[in-house]
Amino acid sequence: MLNESWLGLVIGNSRLHWAYFETNTLIEVWHSQHLTKAVTPKILLHDLLPSTVKKIVTNQKLPVYLASVVPSQTALWQNYPHLVQVTLKDIPLKAMYPTMGVDRALASYGGGEVYGYPCLVIDGGTALTFTGVDPSQTLVGGAILPGLRSQFKSLNHETAALPPVELPSSFPHRWANDTPNAIRSGIIHTVVAGIYSFMNDWIQQFPDSQIILTGGDGNSLYHYLEVQYPELAPKIVIDHYLIFQGLQLGRVIIGRERGF
Repeated sequence: MLNESWLGLVIGNSRLHWAYFETNTLIEVWHSQHLTKAVTPKILLHDLLPSTVKKIVTNQKLPVYLASVVPSQTALWQNYPHLVQVTLKDIPLKAMYPTMGVDRALASYGGGEVYGYPCLVIDGGTALTFTGVDPSQTLVGGAILPGLRSQFKSLNHETAALPPVELPSSFPHRWANDTPNAIRSGIIHTVVAGIYSFMNDWIQQFPDSQIILTGGDGNSLYHYLEVQYPELAPKIVIDHYLIFQGLQLGRVIIGRERGF
């Protein structure tokens, strides 16, 4: 079973994140909206795959390795006959706590296995998360806060007068003279200073550690950090496929343990 094509699917808070593999080779990555109906092999092949993958895949027994942090979306896959659900117990990191998100665990495992332990993974998605793993593959800990876009949306949705504001392409000036730029300044300067604080503390504990930045806002965060703290930029690697690196490695462990 491990010598075949398969799909990796990570269900995040905002979107579905997909990867198509041929054995251990990542062929394509794409994203889609949350599902509204239960999945069958026919729905998967005809409605959920991009045209480039449809040209390759004709097998209705395509395995799907699923890692999810959204129970209602997970439920829509329970009748898919070729589903392998990945959980915390499938990830060989030590001292993980029961409510830790499987997405964070997979990204951290992928970070350590690909770039070496210790490692700090910063995921700039719907939530901005920090996850640190020490040289013995033991979880040190981490932190969670609203991601950049979540903070912008929150101000617009939860206030009467503040407008919707997009993520800026350049690092904003600290002292703004209009409302949109004041929002950009407040959120981005505060978030970047917070990331710097976490990175600096981690580096003091583990001077030779790799720091990996991932997630949808990874490029923007790296650019902001590069402008504000150029001395830290060489210590950061950007890897948008980090979670799928962890999923692919976890698949091998699952196959060995379950006899695939």
